[in-house]
Amino acid sequence: MISAAYKSPTYEVPITITNGDVRDILSQIPSKSIQCTVTSPPYWGVRDYKVKGQIGAEPDINSYVQNLVEVFSEVRRVLKDDGTFWLNIGNTYTSGGRKWRQEDGKNKGRAMSYRPDTPEGLKKKDLIGVAWMVALACQLDGWYLRNDIIWNKPNCQPESVKDRLTVGHEYMFLMTKSEKYYFNQHSIMEDTKDGLAKKNRRSVWNINTEPYNGAHFATFPPTLVNPCILAGTKPGDIVFDPFLGSGTVCAEALRLGRLGTGIELNLNYAQLAERRILAAQPLLFYDVG
Repeated sequence: MISAAYKSPTYEVPITITNGDVRDILSQIPSKSIQCTVTSPPYWGVRDYKVKGQIGAEPDINSYVQNLVEVFSEVRRVLKDDGTFWLNIGNTYTSGGRKWRQEDGKNKGRAMSYRPDTPEGLKKKDLIGVAWMVALACQLDGWYLRNDIIWNKPNCQPESVKDRLTVGHEYMFLMTKSEKYYFNQHSIMEDTKDGLAKKNRRSVWNINTEPYNGAHFATFPPTLVNPCILAGTKPGDIVFDPFLGSGTVCAEALRLGRLGTGIELNLNYAQLAERRILAAQPLLFYDVG
């Protein structure tokens, strides 16, 4: 476990980054202790994080969906009754029978030593609606599915495909544990065209991707995480990311005066997250040994 502590004039609360399998560690978190969860799990068959037991490397798409449903069921247990769950996930395509994928100059992280077989019932070149498969499976498992937010990426990575459109969006699903929950609409309202008034935030978010110089290839930008935290929490609340990666959620939570905790399977990424958070907010931390 990698630990630091958030220090304010009124309270001191441990902030933890735990290295290990989320399926083992989540059971240790007390029920109803988290106000808001924001996460982006590994996408199916898209990245090889080279860690044994990684979610996203399942040979069968249904196993991947079931693994996430089980993780998120535990997330629902640890979430407070008025808490929110924000899930960033994108769709993928069948591999077309290819068993590996080489890196390219623009995206070294795309290299993979394995590719899952085409799921039963699908065809080569099919778009797999993985994002919706996960969202609907979570809904059936007990979550309230409240919004499908389109993350439009104006600077999305170009694709060389010639027989379909370049994919320039992902999803952010808003789910809740209860019918009524904490949601601060005012904190994320948008300006009207004339700039003279405010309006409720729409469900299409135009947010550029942002490069990160660390060793993690699939970071999501702080500007995507920001409205989730603002709408779902108050200052001092705990924000949780069960697939922490490079630490974006914890770093943004702390920047906004919230507390952050996360779990990361890959030790290198857990250490990267620690360095990133400490570098971003050095005055908010002191060493707890």
